[in-house]
Amino acid sequence: MSISVIVPAYNEEQYIGATLNSLNCAKECLLKREGRSTEIIVVDNGSTDSTASIALASGAKVIEESQHNIGRVRNVGANAANGNVLVFIDADVIVPESLLWRIAEAMKGEDCVGGAVDTNYQPVKLSARVYLQGWRLFGKLAGMAQGATQFCRRDVNVGLGGYDETMYMGEDVDYYWRLKRFAKRHHAHVCFIQDIQVLPSTRRFDRWSFWRTLVWTNPLFILIFRRRKGAWKSWYSTVAR
Repeated sequence: MSISVIVPAYNEEQYIGATLNSLNCAKECLLKREGRSTEIIVVDNGSTDSTASIALASGAKVIEESQHNIGRVRNVGANAANGNVLVFIDADVIVPESLLWRIAEAMKGEDCVGGAVDTNYQPVKLSARVYLQGWRLFGKLAGMAQGATQFCRRDVNVGLGGYDETMYMGEDVDYYWRLKRFAKRHHAHVCFIQDIQVLPSTRRFDRWSFWRTLVWTNPLFILIFRRRKGAWKSWYSTVAR
């Protein structure tokens, strides 16, 4: 088993250094425990800041993709990867040291096609914290998993056609649901890792009003506008810092 970590990034100079530092610790942990090497790929999505130079200084491989579509950016990284297990991690996520080892353990079972890792959002505002924890519990009950950290066998990812590039939002949940359907058809399973958690940035929720958070995370809103790029400027152009 070889692992490739794919990190899509657009103007993430304030966050990607910490993300890659945590990934390098996880990479070293896996190497010490099992002697497995890990490839880290940062897909720079046309950044105008120092995202790429920070990634290079952290030892990551950096490739370029100019089209602003998160599904496409992830797919470009997957196509450039050498590993037979692909791990997709957002550029503003801090991972525990045991993350890659834990994923490797899950993928040792030949009937595991991939999965996701639990998230732990810690926004400053109490209202946002309660709301996001509620969504976390609902997501578990509904079998949903966000793209903060997802993983998949390389050949399965090819069979799925990767992430849906017609979507500008919700492509991660769509990917996980398609992965689950693939597993069911092939008498396999997905693994949702809950004994460890990753820590995504809460920058948007810390700055947005509670009502804006309710609208922009509403499943119906996402379903209606997920293929309309103009609806997601807060992700693709005016990113909260």
